[in-house]
Amino acid sequence: MNKQKIEMSVLLPSVTDANDLCVERLTNLLVSRAGIDEAHVTQATGDNPQSICIHYDSDVVSTGDVRALAKRTGAQLDQRYGHWLGTSDAMHARRASAIESRLSGIDGVLEAVVAPDGAVRVEYDRQQTSEEAIEKAFGQWAANSSVVAEDHADHKHDEEGHEDDHDHAGHGHAHGGIFGPKSELIFAILCGTFLLVGWLIETFTEWNEWISLGCFLAAYVFGGYYTVTEAIEKIRAGKFEIDFLMIVAAAGAASLGAWAEGALLLFLFSIGHALEGYAMGRAKRAIEALSELAPKTARVRRDGNESEIPVEELVVGDIVIIKPDERVPADGFVTAGESSINQAPITGESVPVDKQPVDDVAAAASDPESLPPEHRAFAGTINQSGSLEIQVTKLASENTLARVVTMVSEAETRVSPTQKFTKKFERYFVPSVIAGVVLLMFAPLVIDETFSESFYRAMAVLVAASPCALAIATPSAVLSGVARAARGGILVKGGGPLESLGSLDSIAFDKTGTLTEGEPKVTDVRTADGVDEAELLRTAIAVEDLSKHPLAKAVVRDGKERLGDGESGSGGAIPDATDLQSITGRGIQATVEGDIVHIGKDDLFAEVDGPPLPDSVREIVESLEENGRTTMIVRRGDRYLGVIGLMDTPREASKRTISRLRELGIERMIMISGDNRKVANAVAKEVGLDEARGDLMPDDKVNEIKKLQSEGGVAMVGDGVNDAPAMASASVGIAMGAAGSDVALETADVALMADNLDHLPLAIGLSRATRRIIRQNLWMSLGMVAFLVPATILGLNIGPAVALHEGSTLVVVFNALRLLAYKQ
Repeated sequence: MNKQKIEMSVLLPSVTDANDLCVERLTNLLVSRAGIDEAHVTQATGDNPQSICIHYDSDVVSTGDVRALAKRTGAQLDQRYGHWLGTSDAMHARRASAIESRLSGIDGVLEAVVAPDGAVRVEYDRQQTSEEAIEKAFGQWAANSSVVAEDHADHKHDEEGHEDDHDHAGHGHAHGGIFGPKSELIFAILCGTFLLVGWLIETFTEWNEWISLGCFLAAYVFGGYYTVTEAIEKIRAGKFEIDFLMIVAAAGAASLGAWAEGALLLFLFSIGHALEGYAMGRAKRAIEALSELAPKTARVRRDGNESEIPVEELVVGDIVIIKPDERVPADGFVTAGESSINQAPITGESVPVDKQPVDDVAAAASDPESLPPEHRAFAGTINQSGSLEIQVTKLASENTLARVVTMVSEAETRVSPTQKFTKKFERYFVPSVIAGVVLLMFAPLVIDETFSESFYRAMAVLVAASPCALAIATPSAVLSGVARAARGGILVKGGGPLESLGSLDSIAFDKTGTLTEGEPKVTDVRTADGVDEAELLRTAIAVEDLSKHPLAKAVVRDGKERLGDGESGSGGAIPDATDLQSITGRGIQATVEGDIVHIGKDDLFAEVDGPPLPDSVREIVESLEENGRTTMIVRRGDRYLGVIGLMDTPREASKRTISRLRELGIERMIMISGDNRKVANAVAKEVGLDEARGDLMPDDKVNEIKKLQSEGGVAMVGDGVNDAPAMASASVGIAMGAAGSDVALETADVALMADNLDHLPLAIGLSRATRRIIRQNLWMSLGMVAFLVPATILGLNIGPAVALHEGSTLVVVFNALRLLAYKQ
């Protein structure tokens, strides 16, 4: 176990006292996650404020995962801890492992992860090291690295750093040389060519043996160049891995006069390296294609003049003009023109989405995230039929596409549970193999054979037992799975969520906006005795107009329509309301013309001062709820005015999605809702869920998720805003409609970019396919080691052992690449 602890400032916006129950809830949420042992509030001392101290096992949960969890449950890591991202060219897993080890050895580095496709993530303590020191060290070990520095507290990119990072240390290609990026492959081919020529001369001619020996020596030089380079690098990092073992085995073959066999070993090993690097490069290009979606320039109108400028120079408020068949250069909303936009590159939606201008530009600019899909546009999407004018709402470095590219890069470096297992396995396995090989060298003391024969056998066992395929088995599958998901409009934040989602057979859904349209309509207006309907509606509209809740918007919209579609109808003008207060999970309170008005569930009126709910009004409520309505009781002063009934209809895709999830093997699907049980049950029955749990406060949702967790794990599907605490408590939190929503992107383990439930089966199916391929790869890699070790002990030569060994590594990588072509 590798115990770590970090301290975070208590940053709950509405809480001033660290002893508040909300802080207690936060610590409870943190310790509910696997790997976190304890979370407690530390006392303030001197200039140090109170903070939350989290104790965790870094073998189970990474520092980055603790940070992400803390952020979405209401806390934010202190400025002390930094987060650095870098990239280099794709490499094979063994080289990535060496660089990772050296980065981890820097004082102050809490965690370093290097993915085979070149993505690098380092978590570090600012008090012990700096971003510059890490960047410099990385630049010495990996070339062509482009770096993004990211701060935990605000997640803003250091753009200036990004500009300068392309000339680190003056290196060439990571595996470059005189032939550029393909040098390793060309060296491997030259090695094979000299090996073939030397073997032909030795076997079929009478030429001087020095000629064939010269060819074998050339094969050794070309085949061993990169292997020796990496072995030296790993020895400096304190690691003795397959590269070192191959050199020893090749040198051993040469010392025994088996030059051809040693050259064959180096050829097969180097060609395997080169092909593995090519395969990982293919997966990397699938991810890089995301960043190439956005155009480099934008046509902008400023002061009445149109000009073309780089997208980096766009500022919030600019008006950009997009002609048909052009890509949208920035996130924004439509101010003029009508067209349809192909949003598949971002959201995965197969059908273009119609766009039209907003009615009020100023209102849209003040809250662009709340705009409906028909007004919003995202960078990288493709305009189709007509010209559009779009007002920019986000800088190029902060738009949805840029955030997705960054998060996908981070996701590649999130170590999954299986990767943690294989790394731990390797730590014990490799030393035991080396010990066994040393013992084999003493075989002449027991059996009748020469030392050279025992030495040769020991070298063959060294090659056979190296867990190369095991090292790449999981990272290659995770990388391919994350890339395929991103192409389908699904952001998966690493191997952990990808594996976990594939193993779960229970899903909990939020109701409003997830299973239902989230746009309820007023279906019933029932007044109390002696009350005019117009008075009830005027009072309700006045109060609800101050709220942004979907139910409030429905009351205002449909209520005005009932009154006569204007500010004055049969009931007169809508009065002004002030002093809006939300009573969490129960309702709201405001002041209208000097009267205190309460609107909410029946529970609300048992808690606030004033007369209790009359039986006549309670009967209305029960009657409406029996028919699946959501009810809002209105009381003005001491007078009950009546009840408004609303209905939120299920999404068209809900029933279809639930059916497809059952086909994929999801056995239990539950709805958790703040709505009353009867409404919840009505919706659950209509869409085909197993059960519904209603009347749940936000805390109750968390408790329900914890219960489901204890029964074997559960995924939680919500909108990523109101459901953040419940999603944080689930094994996997899935947010819908994350495109353009910063909160949803941050809070979820898996983000469905489109507000469309049809994408959920793709996420589940892909996760299950990834988990299946990881298992296949593990069995294949471990099975090959289990076969080769006894086979080499019993006499299998080095050449066939290397061929089978490297062959299994390539089979594992190409098996993982099948995920790039995954279809539902």
